[in-house]
Amino acid sequence: MRIEHIAMYVNDLEDARDFFVNYLGGRSNDGYHNKDTGFRSYFISFEDGARLELMNKPGVAETDSSREHTGCAHIAFSVGSRERVDELTEILRGAGYEVKSGPRTTGDGYYESSIAAIEGNIIEITV
Repeated sequence: MRIEHIAMYVNDLEDARDFFVNYLGGRSNDGYHNKDTGFRSYFISFEDGARLELMNKPGVAETDSSREHTGCAHIAFSVGSRERVDELTEILRGAGYEVKSGPRTTGDGYYESSIAAIEGNIIEITV
């Protein structure tokens, strides 16, 4: 068994798609639009087969992502090395994304940084 995909609602669908394509190497499909409901989505595929569905629909309620809450806490991406974690963290910082923590070695042994991206959602970059 494997997770087929993870989905997240966003307000700016194209901005979210561009983040995962430009910074994390994802490949986007051409998108889907249901004209009756206003629902739109993109599937972003990654080289190891993982997929992320980015969705937008009028009327979806906002979440306060400025503090911890139940539900999805972050999405982690393995970039292969400590050097790449450092490099990508600085690229994202330079692009204006907030680095919430790291790069650092956590108590459970992960080398990672956490970035507030995609409307405040946390993207973790790890080895």
